Amino acid sequence: MARYIDAKCRLCRREGAKLFLKGDRCYTDKCAYERRPYAPGQAGRLRRKMSDYAVQLREKQKVRRMYGILEDQFRAYFKKADMMKGVTGTNLLSLIERRLDNVIYRMGFANSRDQARQLVRHGIFQINGRRVDIPSYSCKPGDVVVVAEGSRKIPVILEAQDVIARRGCPAWLEVDGANFKGTVKALPQREDITFPIAEHLIVELYSK
Repeated sequence: MARYIDAKCRLCRREGAKLFLKGDRCYTDKCAYERRPYAPGQAGRLRRKMSDYAVQLREKQKVRRMYGILEDQFRAYFKKADMMKGVTGTNLLSLIERRLDNVIYRMGFANSRDQARQLVRHGIFQINGRRVDIPSYSCKPGDVVVVAEGSRKIPVILEAQDVIARRGCPAWLEVDGANFKGTVKALPQREDITFPIAEHLIVELYSK
């Protein structure tokens, strides 16, 4: 599977927003985006007028990179969202938020989505008593996510409660850090996603 192996901080600088790709580092003064809040490269500081297409593309790339989703996967999510009832952009964000790797990150059992994906692939988490090692697994209301008994001493897992205390847990999830368990209480709503995303730009891009 293709994956980005260069410096993650370049992605934040390219998209002009902090994407929280490096966990705790993003909350410190060591964050590269805080020190250099402009695009990478020699022309990074130049101000250029962007076309409507460029604005739409950058918004799509920002969301795709933040969640760590490949282009084909992202387009498939959009097609599914477009066929669902309701607002396409809101449906798209809801589908992406329900990915298991994102749920693990939101619950605080990992410091980043990339780290959550790695933990999921190692079979560390169980859903409703069954081991699941697919990061793109779509969680449903009522699903109970538990850290496997033999994996509860992993340092990253032990930091769960501290992570949640700093970052907070969205209302559609419930976490019992002491028992290494989390529950999906409901489907994520648009107001649960506080990161600045203009999903209508993504809809406009894919609808051309």
